[in-house]
Amino acid sequence: MVRGQNSAPLPDLKYVICSKTGAKRAIMPEPSPSSAPTPPDAAPPLRPLTPLQMWIVALGVVAMGVGMTINFVVVAPLTRDAGLTEIEVAGILTLSALFFALMTPIWGRWADRFGRKRVMVASLAFAGLTNAGFALALDQALAGTLLGLNAVLSLGLIRTSFGLLSPGVFPASMGMIIEATTPKTRAAGMGLFGTAMSIGSIIGPAGAAALAPFGALAPLWGSILFSWVCALVLAFALPKSRTRRPGGLRPQPLKLTDKRIRPHMIFLLAYFIIVGGIQMTLGFLVADRYGLARADAVQATGLAFGSLALAMIIVQFGYVQRRYPDPKRMLPTGLIFVALGYLVAAVFEPFVLMCLGFFIVGMGAALVVPAANALGSLAVSPQDQPSAAAVLSSAPPWAFVIGPLLGAQLYQIDPLTPLLASAAMMIVLFVYATRVTLRSEA
Repeated sequence: MVRGQNSAPLPDLKYVICSKTGAKRAIMPEPSPSSAPTPPDAAPPLRPLTPLQMWIVALGVVAMGVGMTINFVVVAPLTRDAGLTEIEVAGILTLSALFFALMTPIWGRWADRFGRKRVMVASLAFAGLTNAGFALALDQALAGTLLGLNAVLSLGLIRTSFGLLSPGVFPASMGMIIEATTPKTRAAGMGLFGTAMSIGSIIGPAGAAALAPFGALAPLWGSILFSWVCALVLAFALPKSRTRRPGGLRPQPLKLTDKRIRPHMIFLLAYFIIVGGIQMTLGFLVADRYGLARADAVQATGLAFGSLALAMIIVQFGYVQRRYPDPKRMLPTGLIFVALGYLVAAVFEPFVLMCLGFFIVGMGAALVVPAANALGSLAVSPQDQPSAAAVLSSAPPWAFVIGPLLGAQLYQIDPLTPLLASAAMMIVLFVYATRVTLRSEA
């Protein structure tokens, strides 16, 4: 067959001649180097997002952080005023954290099945709804309508519903960030997640201090409104959810004991147990150390948390987002800063130096959290990374089942024990990270 002038050119073929028949057979040339597989670092993101959309994803994480951290500043003292003991208050918060931890990987699988955007919007809406029910029940308890066991059961049941219905934000947002980043930018993307959490952790206490003059429950209602507004923003601003087709392949869910992510999960659990203990006891320490009344203690606690969050923002956007540092260097460096910060806050009594200590803690946390999450996601294959994100995102709520109770017990020994023990544990984690976590391979 004669090839016409307008036909597409054929590739340069090589020919071999059969030794038995003498027939000539064409063989295709070897592929050129340009057709080699794209290196993982150069591969495009699976589902890219614009910078604005990345920030909107982070906004949902901020709202969730506000709804969770405000409990340590507002809910605990108010439930005490309602007649509940410290153990009953801790039991309510621990039960909520337990169900939050149990449901986080399940919500992560639902995010894969029904779409990450849908899960984030639904979880924020449920968070506002359950917190509204909690605020109404707490108002009745403060008014004396709910008393004794009825108050404990009502508040516990409503708070448990928060743990059941709202955990989808973390695994869905982490999955979206992972799919929108490459291995090279993964640490920066996880840093945005960590920074969003830090912003939420300070808006909660600081917002409580700002709204408290308008009523004891005003901060809680403010966090509820913020959750609903953020849910609406996400619903209209993020791209349409991509759901898995009914006949399509579904990524195999990873187990907590998966050997690829197990070292990273152990690290994150230990780290956030420490964080949970500090968050539970910092308000008590500020009040007892400086002899402050409740309103002043709330404001001072907000300043300490604010110092931490400010440092995280500076390091995240001034260094991590610009330089894209290696997570294997970020992790041990950050742990040293966190340990040093806790020591400064414990040893030096002036409030300014205490805030300086937490500023140093924030500098380290801005390196530790994104590095740990990035290393955990990179320890598995690309198709397993969203599932790994869902598992790793369950570490903070699981840790908060133990951390607050452990911190309260240490505080009973001495008010400075949580800070000193946390500094020591950071050194232990430094050794663990250099010996185990940083040596794990995908």
